[in-house]
Formats: sequence, C-alpha cells, structure tokens
Amino acid sequence: MRFRPCIDIHNGKVKQIVGSSLRDKNDEAKENYVASQDAVFYARMYREMGLSGGHIILLNPITSPLYEKTKKQAIEALLACPGLMQVGGGITAENASEFINAGASHVIVTSYVFKDGEINYANLQKLKEAVGKEKVVLDLSCKNVDGKYYIVTDRWQKLTDVELNEETLDLLSGYCDEFLVHAADVEGKQKGIEKNVAKILGDWGKIPVTYAGGAGSLDDVKELKEIGKGRVDVTIGSALEIFGGNLKIKDIVDICE
Repeated sequence: MRFRPCIDIHNGKVKQIVGSSLRDKNDEAKENYVASQDAVFYARMYREMGLSGGHIILLNPITSPLYEKTKKQAIEALLACPGLMQVGGGITAENASEFINAGASHVIVTSYVFKDGEINYANLQKLKEAVGKEKVVLDLSCKNVDGKYYIVTDRWQKLTDVELNEETLDLLSGYCDEFLVHAADVEGKQKGIEKNVAKILGDWGKIPVTYAGGAGSLDDVKELKEIGKGRVDVTIGSALEIFGGNLKIKDIVDICE
C-alpha cells in the first residue's frame, strides 16, 4: 500500500473541494481549502518527500474560460518535476501526448472513454495507440445507486450505465496501467471511506489501484488498508495539514508501509 499525493487545480488555483459540489456552470464548487502556493510548490514538496505516483487533476472543463489558467498551473508543475506525477482532466487521444511530453508519468482519463453512458472502445483504442497502455490510468470514479456503484464522468456530474465490479475491472485493465477511483459521494467530506468501494477494489487487486474519498483520520487509512488487503493505494486531500486539515503525510506513509 502506498500513499499517493494529489494536486487539484480549479479556476487556476490549487484547491481541495467537496467533489459532489462541482458544477461546470459558472465554474462553481464548495471549497474546503484554497492554497496560497501554486502547483509547482506542491510538486516540489512531494519530490523532496520521496513521494511519487500521485496525480494532478484539472477540475475545469476545456470549455471553461478558466481552463487555460488551470492547465498552465498543471503544465508548470509537470515541467518542474518530470516523471513524478500523473495528470487528468479533459484528456483525449489528441492532447495526451502534450501532457506526457511536459513530464506526466501517466494521463488519467474518464469522460473521453465513457460516452453516452457506456464504454467507448474506439476512444480507448485511440488513447492506447497515442501514448501506450503503460502510460494510461483510467479513472473509474463512482457513485452509489441503490447499493451498486456506477462510474461517473464529467467531473463526477454524469452517471454512466457502467457498474464498478470485477467484470468491468477485468475488461478495462487491458487498456491501462492503473486505476484511480474516487468515491464521489464522500469525496472531500472527511467522514470515512466508502467501505464497499474499498472492498471491490481490494478483492480484485490485479493491477495498481488508488482509492480516494472520505478519509479524514489515521483510523480511516488503517481501515482502507485492512479492507483493501494492502492492495489499494490511498490518496488524501482535504484532511492533510498541507491543505488545512489535521493529518501529517508522514503518519499516513508509516501506516501504509
């Protein structure tokens, strides 16, 4: 189990938000924390701490007037620490290489491969051909619907018909190097992990997978480690001291090891 650091960028600033509050209209989101430092600062901090494999997420849609400001932050962080972090948000087969060339270890993709509520295999194949399977992370962030978890796209605003389960994980693992899974219902709330999602991921465990959402205490991290059978990496944002919370990264890393 590894701790994976994160840098979320919204409206050109590093932020921690409540995931379910994100809206494309007027670029709105409920904020837990707005950093005074830029994305480069956090990328360099993670490098100095020996942390890698984390992700930078652009939370503005490409259609937003603030997207370029957000993208600039991301590119600068990638250039400052090449190979350190993954990047996601508006990634397509057409622009994936730009981010890889800027220093991203992987590109993270959701909306491009889930169109009209289902898996778009043509786009999956294009992405694989553009940068290689070994540089693709599929974001299978999900929401609970009547006890089952369905993948959500477009910054967690659109529900698909694709269920997060063993069959889906088996199928999609042929197109990527890793999975990133935000439990969107609890993202940014620091009220505990989505245990059922952690169990699905831990029971499967065939390629690297990172869980995000709800962890607000060291006990939550311990619980994820147990339920995930040590196979599920963790990323935490709002609960960290560096983002206004109470948890020290070192304490989390110690639990993971």
